[in-house]
Amino acid sequence: MPNELRTEVEQVKQREEVQRALAQTSTVKPAATPVAETKDKLLLGTHVIILIALAVFRFVLQLSLFGFAAKHPRYIDLLQKLNLSVMAIVLLLAIAKIVDVYLIGRIGSAVSRYNLRRVAKLALGLVLAFVVVSILFQNWYTAAVSLGLISLILGFALQTPITSFIGWIYLLARAPYRVGDRIRIGDATGDVIDVSYLDTTLWEFGGDFLSTDHPSGRVIKFPNSKVLSSTVYNYTWPLFPYIWNEVKFSVAYESDLDFVAETMQRVAEEEVGEHMMKQVLVFREILAQTPVDQLEVRERPAVLFRVNANTWLDAIVRYLVHPKEAGRVKTRLIKKLLTELKAAPDKVMFPKGNAR
Repeated sequence: MPNELRTEVEQVKQREEVQRALAQTSTVKPAATPVAETKDKLLLGTHVIILIALAVFRFVLQLSLFGFAAKHPRYIDLLQKLNLSVMAIVLLLAIAKIVDVYLIGRIGSAVSRYNLRRVAKLALGLVLAFVVVSILFQNWYTAAVSLGLISLILGFALQTPITSFIGWIYLLARAPYRVGDRIRIGDATGDVIDVSYLDTTLWEFGGDFLSTDHPSGRVIKFPNSKVLSSTVYNYTWPLFPYIWNEVKFSVAYESDLDFVAETMQRVAEEEVGEHMMKQVLVFREILAQTPVDQLEVRERPAVLFRVNANTWLDAIVRYLVHPKEAGRVKTRLIKKLLTELKAAPDKVMFPKGNAR
């Protein structure tokens, strides 16, 4: 690989979205398991020591030394409740730290980690408040049963919002699409312009009133829960943000096929441009680290011929293009191809009249 190409490949691989996509492919070695920093280990160790000390203190309270428990049962009961509350708080904080380091820490995107940590802190605060209040003012078993019943009722009543929220967490963790991507999910096709806690917003292209990839002017919203049950087509995969497109003409069997192929390929290469072909070559090298057969990714346009059912040959030029440029490039290419091919009527014969 030339040094210039190797340098560009390494620069592209430094992008956060490319690193994440590479990490999700099976042939790439997974990233090392997150290792807790020294301060995290000290904090977890402190939690363990505090839990042991609280357990010892609770055991001492139950021994009823010097008859203190018999004389002051209310104080002992209050101390036991306070002790149990503090133990629950320390245990929950330790679990939250483990989740933060070993689960959330695995996520490559700094933005996703930040959002998930905010959600985790909110959930931790709610659970801590419920546990402390339950232990201090109620029997813990009754509180646990009540929490289960409340969760069950809320689960049925808020099934769609909760599922959408889970879908949002899935979007953060797996990133099947991001803001700016062009996707298709179900009947909705468009560019992602917003991903909120409950829904995703698309700027639609195509649609019911257009036959091209031009924006329709409509905005589509769908719940995030849809990503858990529908296939997502992403046209802008970070490891290869291009799609194949093609232009097809019908020509007679008597046409000079070598001339047709040479002309179509030359015009397509001029339209696509050297810069585009160079970028495709860079991403092809990155694809070599994935299960995709990068040998099938050719940076230059290719011309193919197929037999048409209406006694003509189909001359097809296939090329790579960025999905958001596909419509404009195809329009310009059709005009230039027709101009070049019509300039040689003795070599290129098109259908005429009612034979079209």
